[in-house]
Amino acid sequence: MGSLEAERTTVGWAARDPSGILSPYTFTLRDTGPDDVYIKVHYCGICHSDLHQIKNDLGMSNYPMVPGHEVVGEVLEVGSNVSRFRVGELVGVGLLVGCCKNCGPCQSDIEQYCSKKIWSYNDVYIDGKPTQGGFAETIIVEQKFVAKIPEGLAPEQVAPLLCAGVTVYSPLAHFGLKGSGLRGGILGLGGVGHMGVKIAKALGHHVTVISSSDKKKQEALEHLGADQYLVSSDAPAMQEAADSLDYIIDTVPVGHPLEPYLSLLKLDGKLILMGVINTPLQFVSPMVMLGRKSITGSFIGSMKETEEMLAFWKEKGLSSMIEIVNIDYINKAFERLEKNDVRYRFVVDVKGSKLDQ
Repeated sequence: MGSLEAERTTVGWAARDPSGILSPYTFTLRDTGPDDVYIKVHYCGICHSDLHQIKNDLGMSNYPMVPGHEVVGEVLEVGSNVSRFRVGELVGVGLLVGCCKNCGPCQSDIEQYCSKKIWSYNDVYIDGKPTQGGFAETIIVEQKFVAKIPEGLAPEQVAPLLCAGVTVYSPLAHFGLKGSGLRGGILGLGGVGHMGVKIAKALGHHVTVISSSDKKKQEALEHLGADQYLVSSDAPAMQEAADSLDYIIDTVPVGHPLEPYLSLLKLDGKLILMGVINTPLQFVSPMVMLGRKSITGSFIGSMKETEEMLAFWKEKGLSSMIEIVNIDYINKAFERLEKNDVRYRFVVDVKGSKLDQ
């Protein structure tokens, strides 16, 4: 354990207003407390929800805001109560950095559903100071919200797993959809969608990618290993695929009709919503009633599920499809993400970037 220091400063890249433009920003981090882990950031993935936050799409953004919640870094220092982590070890941090620890979800190890959860950025920590995310030199996090990374996994590959990966893994585990032989649909082939294909295939599922055009057909079938590709506007193909899927992971982050996809589900099939959408979604009730179908949602995953998923990822020898960029490219990366111009996840090389320029 290193020596505990006084409050320290660090440099990150922050948005100052809803333009969402990021630039260097110096801010303070709290002292290393007894349960804290002080981390030097190596890599941080860019998630679509970062885009919503920096642009105030949900009307709840506070500035200056350092986004980033798919963090992989090196432990610099640990508090006196920390025994799971050691200095020099590579660890991961996701979307949450706090919870109440007393409610039903917390007691059940599903702390992501705690009503008092604390987000890794754009929130207020228990000390009253704003939380800031992973596009920064260093972060400090309570040990409960730090994930062990299995040896042998490349750190840049792990970053997207800490949000996108566990976001897919958690509902498949919770809803009993991990058995082989199931037929699954992945709606939307972005950062979360490409994880969905990889994880579902590794579980032994027959995977159909559903998209609004055939632009990603070759990638889906040849590069990601999907079994089938459906264009949602192709009425005959959609009709032929009716009643064929056990579940659909819906990753689309903008408003869209649900009925075309409900029709693809078998009896008792599940449409699992994952996109952050700030407009109401609609469907007619017989679409659900006549097949005893469920429309449900799922939110990231617990720390327990995160470590489970990382072990699964290593065991199956999987890899993320990422594009690595430096911090000075981050605004361009957000522009491209908004246009869906990334295959399939940007990861910022924070360690290899000059953050203060």
